[in-house]
Amino acid sequence: MDLSSEERRALLEQVSAGDAPLRRRLIGASERFLGTPYLASPLGEGSGPDPDPLIRFDAVDCLTFVEETMALALAASWDEVVRILTQVRYFDQVTYEKRNHLMEAQWIPNNARKGLLTSATRRYGGEGAREVWKEITGRTWASKSSKSLGLAGSDRPTGKFALTIIPLAEVLAIAPKVESGTVLAVVREDRPFSVTRISHVGFVIQKGSRTYLRHATRTFGKVVDEELRSFLDRNAKYDRWKVVGVSLFEVSQPASGAHTAPANVAHP
Repeated sequence: MDLSSEERRALLEQVSAGDAPLRRRLIGASERFLGTPYLASPLGEGSGPDPDPLIRFDAVDCLTFVEETMALALAASWDEVVRILTQVRYFDQVTYEKRNHLMEAQWIPNNARKGLLTSATRRYGGEGAREVWKEITGRTWASKSSKSLGLAGSDRPTGKFALTIIPLAEVLAIAPKVESGTVLAVVREDRPFSVTRISHVGFVIQKGSRTYLRHATRTFGKVVDEELRSFLDRNAKYDRWKVVGVSLFEVSQPASGAHTAPANVAHP
C-alpha cells in the first residue's frame, strides 16, 4: 500500500520476469500485503449500488485480499491486473448484480469454470474428506441477511451446491502437507436462512516446520501470518455458528488466451 503506481508496476514486472512459478508468485504477492489494514467490503464497481473502487491497496478484507493476490500473481504485466481481478470477482459483467457474491453458488464454481481455481480438498484430505451441501431456496432469500445483499429475480442463485471439506478435527494432521499458496476456506454449519456456509478465506503458508494462515482478519485488524493451530483453536470455540471444517483450492493459470475480461471493465 506504500508503493506508488510506478513502483507497483516495476515490482510486478520484476516478479513476472523469468516465468516464476505461479505458487511462488502467490506467496510473494500475498506477502506484500502483510500489515495492510482490514476493512470490510473495500471494493465495488466505482459507481451504482457499491461505489467503492474496483481496485485499491490501502485496505482489504479476507476475500478481496485473496482476489487481489490472485490478480497480481496471474498477471503477466501491470496492465493485466484489473482485467484479471474483474474476471475473478465477476461472472460476465462488471455490475453489482453480476458480482460473485456467494462462495458456494458463484465464486468457487465460476472461477473453477474459468480455469482460475481447482479443488485440492480430496487430494489433501484423502479418505477423511467428505461432501457437504449448501441449499439456497426462496425461503433462504426471505431472511434479513439475504435481503441485505440487494439482489432480486434471476440474480438470486438457488439450488443445491456441493462442497468438499476436511473436518476441523483432522485439519492439523494434514496441514504440513499443504503447499504454500493454497487457498483455505472456512466452512461452518449450514443455516437455512444464510446464503453461504463459508465465512473466511486466506492462504496456507509453510515456514520452517510450522504452518500459517496468511489472511486479512478483523481480529487483528490487518493482514497477518497466524499459526494455523492458533487460528483453528479459536475457530473451534465458536458456538453460535460452529465451524465444521475447511476446503482447499489451488489457484490455476488458465490456458493461453483464456483470460477474457468481463464486459464494461473501466480501468482506474
